[in-house]
Amino acid sequence: MIDTRAEVRRILKGLEFSSGAAVVKFSLCALAAWGCAFLPAHEGLSDAGRWSMLIVLLGAGLWITEAVPAFAVALLIIGLQIVTLGRPGGPLLAAGDLKGWEMFVRPWASPPMWLFFGGLVLAAAATRTGMDRHLAGRVMRWSGGRVQVLLPAMMSLSFVLSMFMSNTATTALLLVMLRPALEKLPQGATAARSLLLGLAVAANLGGMGTLIGTPPNAIAAGLLEAEQPVDFLRWSQLALPPALLLAGLGWLLLSRQMRGAGMTALPVELPPLLLPPSGHVRRWQRLATAAVFLLTVLLWMSGELHGIPTGVVSFVPIVALSMIGVIRREEMKNIEWDVLILLAGGLSLGVGIEVSGLAKWLAAGVGALGMPPWAAGLALAWIAALVSNLMSNTAAANILLPVTLVIAEGTGEPAAAMVIPAALGCSVAMALPISTPPNALVYASGHLRGVDYLPIGLPMLLLGPPLAVLWCRWGS
Repeated sequence: MIDTRAEVRRILKGLEFSSGAAVVKFSLCALAAWGCAFLPAHEGLSDAGRWSMLIVLLGAGLWITEAVPAFAVALLIIGLQIVTLGRPGGPLLAAGDLKGWEMFVRPWASPPMWLFFGGLVLAAAATRTGMDRHLAGRVMRWSGGRVQVLLPAMMSLSFVLSMFMSNTATTALLLVMLRPALEKLPQGATAARSLLLGLAVAANLGGMGTLIGTPPNAIAAGLLEAEQPVDFLRWSQLALPPALLLAGLGWLLLSRQMRGAGMTALPVELPPLLLPPSGHVRRWQRLATAAVFLLTVLLWMSGELHGIPTGVVSFVPIVALSMIGVIRREEMKNIEWDVLILLAGGLSLGVGIEVSGLAKWLAAGVGALGMPPWAAGLALAWIAALVSNLMSNTAAANILLPVTLVIAEGTGEPAAAMVIPAALGCSVAMALPISTPPNALVYASGHLRGVDYLPIGLPMLLLGPPLAVLWCRWGS
């Protein structure tokens, strides 16, 4: 019999340790943010700007140290902005202004939020109806298990699915499909390493291609909404070519590593998770889901023809899939609400940086360096890639993209030419096992070491930002 009291003491001891560590991390981050924000050396920065800098630095510290969950940091940022900048009689608002704080919560209803929500609903529908598993099974059978064919096939499937689904969910799904084949290979086999790295790289890069592919894309679109809106098709025109070039480079690098594997055939039997679902979804519902999926994507890509905003188009799958019974209460509860909260936190942070005057102060400082606009954009994209290797790319985008927007405005350049490459820079961070969820998932397979990521991750880190800057400025 289990000693219940001993078990309770063990659990409480663990909670006490983790809670104590979180308090220490939080306190250190708060002290460091306070010390940096209120330095006398920040000449010309208003009190509102200093409070905004404190909130930015505190959020960055908490996201990096993971003292509290990432979505909780986003809520904290919104709350602190309301308390410090949105209170009546504070550094921004008059004493009688009782509604000024609402500017920090308006991003909750912004078009990018609805766009991304629509993408999450489509992904949930694909999972419930088995569309993703059906496609994965077909690709696996088509390859015949030959590793030189399986690598580009798996990378292509991972890339395409990640354009419309969470790259984490895509990687988890395809890992299940690959597991029987990987179990037949010796530990550390070249073929296994290449297949796993290709899966992660393609999932990371595929999210660059559409507005709903990854949260940094939606954050960038939200920041550009007021001055230079970017619709679904325009984003793909700017982001998909660099993503495809990088994916092709990744395939070439991994193919060279795998030459010794020859055309060895691997088993292609499908695990139970990949078998077509039965009973809970009817055939007509699957067909209707496919039709809704195609209709939604077509409406997103033809916005210039019909004039319906992309955020409004998102109501098509939300309403239609709910009406036909594919999206039920269970699916709605399982939507990645933490990701939506992170998006809202990032957009709200951008509002605070702008209205507090911190943005203009930072832009003036960068302008004093005398960097050409293209060089400043490239530097910011590289910074985004470096930072995203060490923390969540959504958190990195929340911190860096609002600053990038203001620097772009200060240089007189089109904002999209700097903000979009910085957002794409967040997605090319894949040099470490902890850089992205797909990287971490394939690392857990046991076939990879930390150093295995560098030969593929460093070229993506070095070449991704220049490709994005060049294409966004001169290639479209």
